[in-house]
Amino acid sequence: MKLRLTAALGLSAALLLSACAANEGTTDTDAAATGGSSEAMSGLEGTLSGKGASSMNSAQTTWIAKFQEANPGVTVNYSPDGSGAGREAFMGGGVDFAGSDRAFTPEENVAGASALCAEGAYAYDLPVYVSPIAIIFNVEGVSELNLTPEVLAGIFAGEITNWNDEAIAATNEGVELPDLTITPVHRSDDSGTTENFTDYMHVTAGDVWTYEADGEWPMDSGEAAKGTSGVVAAVTNGVGTIGYADASQAGELSVVKVGQDGNFFGPTAEDAANAVANSPVEEGREEHDLAIALDRGAEGYGIVLVSYALACSEYADSANTDLVKAYLGYIASEDGQNDAAETAGSAPLADSLREQVQAAIDSIA
Repeated sequence: MKLRLTAALGLSAALLLSACAANEGTTDTDAAATGGSSEAMSGLEGTLSGKGASSMNSAQTTWIAKFQEANPGVTVNYSPDGSGAGREAFMGGGVDFAGSDRAFTPEENVAGASALCAEGAYAYDLPVYVSPIAIIFNVEGVSELNLTPEVLAGIFAGEITNWNDEAIAATNEGVELPDLTITPVHRSDDSGTTENFTDYMHVTAGDVWTYEADGEWPMDSGEAAKGTSGVVAAVTNGVGTIGYADASQAGELSVVKVGQDGNFFGPTAEDAANAVANSPVEEGREEHDLAIALDRGAEGYGIVLVSYALACSEYADSANTDLVKAYLGYIASEDGQNDAAETAGSAPLADSLREQVQAAIDSIA
């Protein structure tokens, strides 16, 4: 199974349409990209800085291009250095917002969550990007693989070390599996994608993957690579390699279907959306703090990430407030979500969740 994405083509089309719209007058998309009102937000000026999850980098590239087209006085910078780096930079006041493939824990999210927040404020975890995590592999002569959660966990735990292992062959009848060493590739940096992947293995195959969910890889095994792009490059250029990456960046690599009892599911946007739609907001959170409690064990493709925009409930500087609300308001809007779906292959937020996110953004002071 190959996952073919047309991010570059989609982005070019989006930019062309945006440029045409700028010449022809205000459109609904222009209004969304300015936080809902072109006239009210046309005077926005300044620089907005963000850092964090590399998984949403393709989406951020699209969002930034569209938003800056509609708001020429604003510059938005986003550095895809990983979720951990994003959370750290936000907590230290180094960026106005961050991207993270996991929410802050309640213990992390205390008053004064960022040096940029007003006294007594806390951080909002705003789900803005939903995507499956693809299990990518590069084995000559093999283009499709079905794996159970237990076998997948066994591979990354170092218990299954050869591609012709009978545990792999059992769910891949008719596939000629080579006598070849498996090289698992994992992230070297603190990664929300890693935390989501290890959480999935812990929940669905806890007897094999005995480690708790963690953004840092817990073992000294396999090959380590920095960032999503690093994992994709290592799998692409390796022999007998397997890794994990946001599906939007899997490119032409083959991807695994995961399941059991003869029912195997691929990393589709539809399955990712269903997984999130069937999962509640975590209990015990502050109002408008929308961390999702993902149900990994439900039938379907549970290797899903929800990437959050991290923002202050109240900023110390009102200039930050206006820019953050305008940019995040566009990201969470129906147009912003559809723009990301077109270019990055992500799953747009369900209407009910999108409305909750918009209400949270509107409440930022």
